[in-house]
Amino acid sequence: MNGNRSIRLVRYGLVVSSLSLAGCQRAPSFDVLGSFFPAWLVCLAAALLLTVLARWMCLRLRIPLAPPILIYPSLTALFTFALWFICFR
Repeated sequence: MNGNRSIRLVRYGLVVSSLSLAGCQRAPSFDVLGSFFPAWLVCLAAALLLTVLARWMCLRLRIPLAPPILIYPSLTALFTFALWFICFR
């Protein structure tokens, strides 16, 4: 029984160590006026602009949006994730 337990411990140890090393990759970043910003921050800023544009289009086309407190943050998140997946697969 001790041999089975030690094999299981070794397997779990290998899995945990490989998962912890999988994230050791350089994060994408942009150089903006000499400072490096993470790519997700750039995607978030672009998503905010796209959300404002979507709001303007909805107002212009007279499309009623039910609870705006849920719609606009959701649109921002949708645009952020979409930009991230499009630009940084």
